[in-house]
Amino acid sequence: MQIKRSASAHWEGSGKEGNGSVTTASGVLNDTQYSFNTRFADGIGTNPEELIGAAHAGCFSMKLAFVLQGQNFTATSIDTKATVILEDGAINVIDLHVRAAVPGITEEQFLAAATEAKNDCPISQLFKATINLDAALV
Repeated sequence: MQIKRSASAHWEGSGKEGNGSVTTASGVLNDTQYSFNTRFADGIGTNPEELIGAAHAGCFSMKLAFVLQGQNFTATSIDTKATVILEDGAINVIDLHVRAAVPGITEEQFLAAATEAKNDCPISQLFKATINLDAALV
């Protein structure tokens, strides 16, 4: 099965003084602004690293739910934060911080499932960056 999703970006001006917007085909993001300040300072809007983090956290959480389902467990909650670290013009590290409530699972089973999800999540597979995993049951 092939699934296609798309998003677009529009930019005007120079790299530092210019600004742009991103839009997703679903309409969830619609001309959402981004700029030098939203990427490298504290401007209002989004940035590529934030969007990558959202995609990675969402993909990992869903993959973990599927891995747990395959082991006959159902999470009552999975909360993942992906911190994308841009340094010296490259993303070399992404930290995944996950806390989950999974009735009946042992810590060992959970850590194995979380590691499998990290390794097999389609978004994880895009990166050559180191992906650190901090996983715990709550």
